[in-house]
This record gives sequence, C-alpha cells and structure tokens, in this order.
Amino acid sequence: MRTVRDIPVLHNVPVLVRVAMNVPIENGRVVNDYRLRRAVPTIHFLAERGARVILISHIGEQGTETLAPVAEALGKLVPHPLTFFPETIGVRVRDAVRELLPGNILVLENLRRNRGEIVNDLDFAHELAALADAFVQDSFDTCHRAHASIVGVPKLLPPYAGLVLEEEVRELSAALSPVPPSLAVIGGAKFSTKEAVLEKLLATYDHVFVGGALATDFLKARGKEVGGSLTSSVESTAIAAILPNAKLILPVDSLVVPAETVGTPRARSLARVATIDAIRPNDVMLDHGPGTTALLDTLATQSKTILWNGPLGNYENGFIDATDAFALSVARSHAHSVVGGGDTVASIESLGILPQFSFVSTGGGAMLDFIANGTLPGIEALC
Repeated sequence: MRTVRDIPVLHNVPVLVRVAMNVPIENGRVVNDYRLRRAVPTIHFLAERGARVILISHIGEQGTETLAPVAEALGKLVPHPLTFFPETIGVRVRDAVRELLPGNILVLENLRRNRGEIVNDLDFAHELAALADAFVQDSFDTCHRAHASIVGVPKLLPPYAGLVLEEEVRELSAALSPVPPSLAVIGGAKFSTKEAVLEKLLATYDHVFVGGALATDFLKARGKEVGGSLTSSVESTAIAAILPNAKLILPVDSLVVPAETVGTPRARSLARVATIDAIRPNDVMLDHGPGTTALLDTLATQSKTILWNGPLGNYENGFIDATDAFALSVARSHAHSVVGGGDTVASIESLGILPQFSFVSTGGGAMLDFIANGTLPGIEALC
C-alpha cells in the first residue's frame, strides 16, 4: 500500500479523505470522540503541507443523520480552519472545494444520505472523485464494506492509505501471530458474524473465551438451560464443530433477571448470580457473574498477548460490570493488548485507562473481519 507519505505533491492539491466520523451523538453533541482523535494525525499531515483537505464519512444507519455536530467537535481538535458543508455532491460542493484555501479543511455531509454510497453506485463514486486529485483511505472501521467511498473511489483516483489505516494493518497483522501464552476474548452477539474469526482464533491463540450474548448460543448447544436469553438463529452444527475444541472457554456463571423485568427499572434490583447449571427457564442472562470475572482475570494475568473485541454483557442497557472488570484486568496485566469494538472502547474510555492498552482499534466488525481474513475490501482497493 502507498501511504499519505507517498503523495508526490500536496500544496494546493485537493485531497479527498475517507475518515471515521461515525461517532455517538446525544442531544446534538459528540459523547465519545475517540475516532475523531485518531483521525487528527492524517488530517494534520495533509493540511500542514498545504493540501486542500476534503473529508467524507457516514454517520448512523438510517441515512438521515447529519455530520454537522461531528464537524464542530473535530474542528476543536485540529489546528487548521475547518468548515462544514451540508451537501455531499453537486455543483455547490464543487464550488466550495474550488474556494477552499491551502491548509484548510472542508467536511461534507453524511455519505449515506445518498443511496449510491451503500450500493457502490459508479455515478456517485465519479461525483466524489471529481472533487479531488488524490484519495486517502483512513476509515478502517468501514473497510469491510463494499461501498462507493471504500471500493469505488479508489478506482478513479490515485489511492493512498492514511496513518490510521497503516497502523491498523500493522498492529492487527501482528496480532495474527501472538506471543504465547495468548488469550482471545470475543463478546457481543450474532454468531453468524463471528464464526470465521472464532475458527481463526482457535487455530492461533492458546485460549479463546466466548462471552456476552454470543456465549448463550454455545451454552444452548451444549445442552444448558438459557431461559429467555438472546440467542442467534444458527444451525447447531455450526457451533457443534467448535464446541469440542479444548481451547474454547465459556462463562461459568451469569447475572440473571426474570424475563418479565427485562428493560424495566426493576431488573437491576431483582438480578441474581446463578451458575450456568442453575439457570431457570424464566431467567434472562444479562452479564457474567463474579466466577467468570475471576476466571478471566486469572487468564489475563497469565497471558503475554490479549486480543479482545465486544462487550461481555448487555452493555448498552447498563449491564457493564463484567466488561469493565475485564478492561481493568487487561490494563493491569503485562500483556500486549489489542482491543476493538464500540462498547469495548467505551468501557476503556469511561475508566480512564486507554493509555494502558497496547493498541485500540477504531474498528469493530472490520477488526474481526481482518483477523479472520488478513485483509479487507477497502484495503484491497488500495493495492
């Protein structure tokens, strides 16, 4: 891959940069700017050398969200003039780019407001490419998507990797050859999106812990009672092939609540710890218990390499104890730690322990896909 350092001329050159600006917004304000902070070095590299920097990104899933508050937050992080333009393509955008001064930054509106982004429409890619003379891919978090700004534009402009993408590839490639003893922890849900990475990790890591809602699928396949807990619609044979692996580790206990209280204020007060063999038909598992927390702490203490992606409980609804506890275990360990995933990073940031991790990825699904396959469509498009 060529990187931004290989762009031959930058002064007064319009450069289109795909960045990761898909950050959480609450009441019109950015509540976690980790991805924005990571984006700054590439933006600064280009602007400092006089490039006319055009930033493109998506935010949200609906296609109706705006990047305006994100641009405002980013403007406070970069030491260069930055403005937001409420459109993505068209005559008015081209005029704004022409008026952009060297060293200045223009943030365009949410790419997904145009359907052409997600379907990789060639006309939409051409409209984006017409804005610049070079393209920089720095949005690792979306490089697993075959979208116009990921795989379409690199075919139309000289493509380069940004500093974030370069670091992600280097660090995650190294994680594919862990120093033993090694521990991989995969949480979250959706076994269908985790099957390939679990197979890869079981082949390369000494211990692979499956947690969060994902663990429910494995416990159910093992014949355990899981009550009304979240499970995936997967073929039992897919998990059955993994279950006998001696490297696989599952939770030993869980924090459970009565099914009828899930999502209500009563849930927390009625929660109880149950061993895996003591789950009742009316229980819903929402977090790991102290026995599992202790098990993970021991494994982390013994490991020299730790890879972690995904929360260990129903994080978004406040069941954060197991996730936070493991974050602290990893931070206290002497292991080389590589972590990713939105809720995982949120836990680490809330605890103020980010500097104690060796590498924190900007990707969730992209990180898992890279670990599974060793590359991504957005990376292949740059080669």
